[in-house]
Amino acid sequence: MFYTGWDLLGARELKPERRIDSKTLFDLVKLAFGVVAGAGALVALVVAYRRQRVDEDAALRDATRLHTERFTTAVSQLGDESAAVRLGGVHALAGLADDAPTRELRQTCIDVLCAYLRLPYTAEADLSAADVGARHTYLALREVRHTVVRLIRDHLRLPLQHHHSWQGHNFDFTGVRFDGADLSGAVFSDGVVNFSDAVFSGGMVDFSAAVFSGGMVDFRAATFSKGMVDFNAAKFSGSTVNFSTATFSDGMVRFSDAVFTGGTVSFRAAEFSGSIIAIGSVFSGGFVDFSAAEFSGGTFGVRGAVFSGATVDFSTAEFTGSIVDFSTATFSGGTVCFGKALFAGGTVSFREAVLTGGTVDFREAAFSTGRVDFREAVFSGATVDFREAGGIVPHSLVAASSPLPDGLILAAAWQPSVPS
Repeated sequence: MFYTGWDLLGARELKPERRIDSKTLFDLVKLAFGVVAGAGALVALVVAYRRQRVDEDAALRDATRLHTERFTTAVSQLGDESAAVRLGGVHALAGLADDAPTRELRQTCIDVLCAYLRLPYTAEADLSAADVGARHTYLALREVRHTVVRLIRDHLRLPLQHHHSWQGHNFDFTGVRFDGADLSGAVFSDGVVNFSDAVFSGGMVDFSAAVFSGGMVDFRAATFSKGMVDFNAAKFSGSTVNFSTATFSDGMVRFSDAVFTGGTVSFRAAEFSGSIIAIGSVFSGGFVDFSAAEFSGGTFGVRGAVFSGATVDFSTAEFTGSIVDFSTATFSGGTVCFGKALFAGGTVSFREAVLTGGTVDFREAAFSTGRVDFREAVFSGATVDFREAGGIVPHSLVAASSPLPDGLILAAAWQPSVPS
């Protein structure tokens, strides 16, 4: 660097001096001391940096050691026979997660709380009415489990910027049996939330106003039986929510006023029997409520769904700018209602759907822009009612100059001309 600067300055040689005067000598001394001081300062800076790193590592080791000791104590409390001691362990683990020195240690605490919920659990319906002791044990254990869910919910309600927020972490509820839980208002953002094979039976499981944004929420093969699961006003945006092969039976699942924007929500091959639900793949008996739901952007898959004997309500729902796939679905028995629904933009496909038995109600539905496709749909025995529907005739609903299939009722303006 010195020689480069020397060359750029155009210097060729130094003026020779026979003797050094006092001023030059003083300048040389100052330069020497400056170089030594600079080198010393650099060494001191490096030493201070290294010392700080060592101190930080030591502090982290001490914090981790203390965390491990508290963690061991809390986990041992979870295994205690007393429900009160278990409750103490649950709160201790939640506090540990808040104070965890690293994200990984916080995730470990969350994993243990979720693992506690995955432990074998006897539901109230399986208890003997005469066994008072077993019922008391069940109620105590149920309180501990509900406390775990409540603490998770409270931390997921905190803003992402809050230092105690658990948003963005993974939650593994695989196979958990829920007999009532309140997750209303929880924000599941990024991360993976796994409810696969979970059983929602009895009580009220509340996801109302919950937010699913980014990441993945998996309800594959989950069972919704008895009780009520409420997704009222929930928001699904930019995430993948999978209800494929889920079973809905003898209960109520509400998606009324839910908002689906972006991402993918799939009910492929789900089964609905004896339940009240707002959407799914197999609906047989019961009620499914998606009334006033909004589908805008993203993909909502109900391909291959079977609607048999259930009441599935999409009335006043709005399908705008999204892909909603009912292709190859079977409608047999029960009622599927799209009354006053708005189809504007995007694609709603009933391609190759089979409509046999029951009622599919599109009365007063509005079909504007976008595409509603009934190509190769089979109308046989079901009542498919488009009375007072308005707007564009759905694609391939009826062939031109052909008689209407049995059970298909069209709006007056949509009636095809039949040759004499």
